[in-house]
Amino acid sequence: MKNNKQKSAAAVEINNIYKTYGKKTVVSDVSFTVEKGEIFGLIGPNGAGKTTTIRMMMDIIKPDSGEVYILGEKFREETKNKIGYLPEERGLYKKQTVMDTIKYMAALKGVAVSNEHIEEMLKHIGMLPHKNKKIEEMSRGMGQLIQFLVTIVHNPPLVILDEPFSGLDPVNTELLKGLIKKLKDEGKSIIFSTHQMSQVEELCDRLFMINRGSKVLYGGLDEIKHKYRENSVYITYEGNVGSLKGVTQSREKDGYTEFFLDNKTSPQDILQQLVDKRITVTRFEIGAPSLNEIFIRIAGVNGEGNE
Repeated sequence: MKNNKQKSAAAVEINNIYKTYGKKTVVSDVSFTVEKGEIFGLIGPNGAGKTTTIRMMMDIIKPDSGEVYILGEKFREETKNKIGYLPEERGLYKKQTVMDTIKYMAALKGVAVSNEHIEEMLKHIGMLPHKNKKIEEMSRGMGQLIQFLVTIVHNPPLVILDEPFSGLDPVNTELLKGLIKKLKDEGKSIIFSTHQMSQVEELCDRLFMINRGSKVLYGGLDEIKHKYRENSVYITYEGNVGSLKGVTQSREKDGYTEFFLDNKTSPQDILQQLVDKRITVTRFEIGAPSLNEIFIRIAGVNGEGNE
């Protein structure tokens, strides 16, 4: 049957999906692929259509039209056990202990895990001393880390994380980032949706940005930054630069100066002028906007969608 045939080598393939509620189109003609072994960012402002797209990937809701392939196949009953899904709305049984929670959730995925394996997982995140605590006795951040372990306890090849860093302190954020990188090193495919562009910039190989239900960005991070960069250079220097030929304006920013160049001037021309002026340069980079700057430029500070 067609549904069981291998469609592609991609971990996820989304083809022209639509979702409408009444007269409101929530997701419109969205297509992208997530390759095996990559970290893929699904980003967008509040209400852009991210969670709806994830729910269609998970077969929680059906697209009105279009196709979704997970690990080369249409979604089947068996597919759910190949996915680790951390929803934005967290939910664990508060009266259960940490050990019982992980064991129970693994059983729901058809996996029996030993106490020794669970203890090893807890030790890796520094929570072994809390193994017999009830979920309700743990802080929000600790509970979130347990939820992450529940998400990956059955060793799924595809992991989908919806706002995984929400509510975590800096220490636990770094711990979770390390766990995500480890999953990639193991060959897993990871999709994560977040509003924190710095995390996307640090972790993701490629990304898809959705706004008002439609695609606005898709591709590798370097490719996207190059597309949106202005003709400028970032320079940290010692001395008095004075005027530089070809510079239209400059601005101070985060400990460096950004010089904007006219269309006839290259970064190399500016560097040569600085050398000729005997200016000590401690940083010289071709200007590229941060992902957060691109995000704001496209979506607007108060971008609203239809999710």
